[in-house]
Amino acid sequence: LAVEWGSGAVVAWAASPGGCELVQRTADCTRRWLSSVPGNLQGDTEELLLDDNTIRVLGNASLLSYHQLWHLSLTKNRLELIEPGTFLSSRGLHVLSLADNLLFTNYSLTAAALSALPALRTLDLSGNRLTENMVSVLVWNLSSLESLSVARNIIMRLDSSVFTNLMQLLELNLEKNYIFEIDQAFEGLQRLQRLNIAYNYLPCIVEFGLTQLRVLNVSNNIIEWFLALESNDLFELEVLDLSHNRLLFFPVLPRQSKLHSLLLKANEMSFYQRLPNGTSLADVTVQFLLIDGNSTSVTTVSLWDEVCHSNLSSLRLLDMSQNQVWYLPEGLLAQMPSLTHLKLNQNCLETFHLSERDPLAMLTELDLSQNQLLELVGTGDILPNLQLFNLSTNRLRALPPGVFTYTRKITTVDLSRNQVNLCPQPAVTGEAESPPCVDIRSVETLTHLSLSGCGLRGLGGHPFQGTSLVHLDLSDNHQALSGDLEWLQDLAVTLQVLSLRNTSLSSAAVDFSAFNRLVRLDLAGNSLTIFPTSLKVLKLRSLDLRDNCLPTLPPDVVWTPLGKSLREVYLSQNPYNCCMLGWWDALQRVEGLDIPDMLEVTCSYASRMLSPRALPEPVVWSCRWQTADLALLYLVLALPTCLTLLVAFAVIFLMLKQKLLKMVKSQCGVSSPY
Repeated sequence: LAVEWGSGAVVAWAASPGGCELVQRTADCTRRWLSSVPGNLQGDTEELLLDDNTIRVLGNASLLSYHQLWHLSLTKNRLELIEPGTFLSSRGLHVLSLADNLLFTNYSLTAAALSALPALRTLDLSGNRLTENMVSVLVWNLSSLESLSVARNIIMRLDSSVFTNLMQLLELNLEKNYIFEIDQAFEGLQRLQRLNIAYNYLPCIVEFGLTQLRVLNVSNNIIEWFLALESNDLFELEVLDLSHNRLLFFPVLPRQSKLHSLLLKANEMSFYQRLPNGTSLADVTVQFLLIDGNSTSVTTVSLWDEVCHSNLSSLRLLDMSQNQVWYLPEGLLAQMPSLTHLKLNQNCLETFHLSERDPLAMLTELDLSQNQLLELVGTGDILPNLQLFNLSTNRLRALPPGVFTYTRKITTVDLSRNQVNLCPQPAVTGEAESPPCVDIRSVETLTHLSLSGCGLRGLGGHPFQGTSLVHLDLSDNHQALSGDLEWLQDLAVTLQVLSLRNTSLSSAAVDFSAFNRLVRLDLAGNSLTIFPTSLKVLKLRSLDLRDNCLPTLPPDVVWTPLGKSLREVYLSQNPYNCCMLGWWDALQRVEGLDIPDMLEVTCSYASRMLSPRALPEPVVWSCRWQTADLALLYLVLALPTCLTLLVAFAVIFLMLKQKLLKMVKSQCGVSSPY
């Protein structure tokens, strides 16, 4: 069998006697219920994949036939032992995966086998119930290792003896262990660049001094503070992930580094230079007491000043979401001229200042959602490169005048769940000034706007004039619609996605026909009693009609442009009539149409809720009588009566025929010739 592989080269597949699949010099024996290594594969096999089998022992003769092997994978077996001479014929092995086995049982013999691999570069020992002492024995003689994973084991404490001799190690994965203490375990790993200690139990990191490290992931621990070594040395650190910990303070970072991504999500962090009652703690310091054996040292830190001492000029991503930040120290953002993504969502911010002193000239994404923002203060040429602005779920009533004048690249704005209104506002009798509003008119770059749950009232005028919105969310605004969609006409030629969910829409006379570019329309949660006929001319791909008051749909909708283009429709939570399901049968026959909530669609018959997919036979017959043609029904009912009368007249005529003839003759006075 010939197939294309990689760049298009044609290779041959074959099946070995052991059931493995062979392609070029790779043998795939995954999930073959093998209890030993097949010995009848090609002698020049370079990759041997034996994952998901039941192999318990690799014997001295298991790999004798495979002298050119460089990649061996035995993940998810029941491997307990690798005999010391197993790899003597495969000394060129570069990659060895032994994850999810039982190597803790005979780890010392397995270590002897691994010591015969002078060229081994990558070793995976994850999920083998190994302690730190076992790991130390297993990797003792593997000086050529560049990548080591001992994740998902039972390591608790690391010291300098565990990774001795791993002078070439570049990457180390220790996640999902039980590590609570690290004592100079990595100082000898001079080439280490990527270190993952996520999902452990580290309480703190102090005197961090791994200058050669590029990526450090210590997320999902219980870290309360992070203190880098006080040094002017250049740290190569580029990514620091401290998310999902218990940080109380902004981390004390290296003074000189190449840091471009700082992840501090889901901590307990705040700033303490100013307290809510106006008290200033600018001159107060914090002391950390460090106890190491019999020696004790005290580190004094002015936490808010230490932020300024770190060089953050290369920082591009700062994520401080899900913390307890209620303000940002003055000048903090000014130290980050390269910042492109700033996430401050789910904090306690009440005011956010944007000024020319903190220009954030490179910022493309700013997320301030789910705070307590009452005010957004901004002046001058700010956020010139901003593209995504998320202000949802705050307490804003307006934005700074002309805020979008300077955001010349803005594409997405989320103002949902704020009490804002759009300009222009209709004049209110008796009020000297119109209420505050957000003006997005003439923002030509804006394509996505969310105004869900903003309490919009009676939209009118031309609030979207000069925009090219493609996606508009007006859901959960119960008083936004005023009978027609005239105020949306400025978007008729660009709008593709429109949500009018929970907007109290009840009139089927609302005309959607002008929005001929719509591909997705959400009308769920309204009070529609009749399917809007104007929808039939649209070429929607997705339509949501859930939770309305529709008793039926037009049976001919499948023959309209809408029926031919539709690929997804939601129909549940409507009081459909079980005797008016012609439309349902028609939809079932439409090829390529998906009804994701099909199992939830019900119809009503005699106060019973039934599934239209399997109506009881008595209900079907009853519905046929109820929906039969009335003229035909009357004809059927009248026919027996008519026939009875006709027969009666015929009988009477035959009985009275002679008398009638004599009566006629006597009346006419003509004598018979006989």
